[in-house]
Amino acid sequence: MLMPVTHRTLLLNASLEPLCVVSVHRAVTLVMSGKASILETDGRELHSERTSLPLPLVLCLTRYVHVPMRKAVAPTRRTVLQRDNHRCAYCGGGADTVDHVLPRSRGGRHEWTNVVAACSRCNHRKADRLLHEIGWELPFVPRAPRGLAALMAGSHVDEPTWSAYLVA
Repeated sequence: MLMPVTHRTLLLNASLEPLCVVSVHRAVTLVMSGKASILETDGRELHSERTSLPLPLVLCLTRYVHVPMRKAVAPTRRTVLQRDNHRCAYCGGGADTVDHVLPRSRGGRHEWTNVVAACSRCNHRKADRLLHEIGWELPFVPRAPRGLAALMAGSHVDEPTWSAYLVA
């Protein structure tokens, strides 16, 4: 069976806390070496000449791995849109770009607390003005994603079977 190129597997620590998202190749390597076991599959199988293996969607390590503090995820266009659920912070519509609340031309920095998702129309209307100058308000205070949101910021695959393992 041909594999979709974008398929990823959620890797859990032995304590069932999410660690990262790995490629299918890495997932199969972990299972075949006995370092992880398959918790969730979608029924498809991977075949080689001598063995077959269920396609892993969620893996659990057999031994606990201590993970040091994670480095903060940078506020890129993709990660900001993900944090704000692709919704414009100003009108609530679909967002396709990001906006600096305090414009960079006025000393604003490119950091989580100053960047929000925005639609092109609102971004253009706001331009380099401050919110109070045009009578707008933010419905939330922009913050850096923490915990699982930061972990998933690097993943573009939304796998429904992962939801049970990603509850906060």
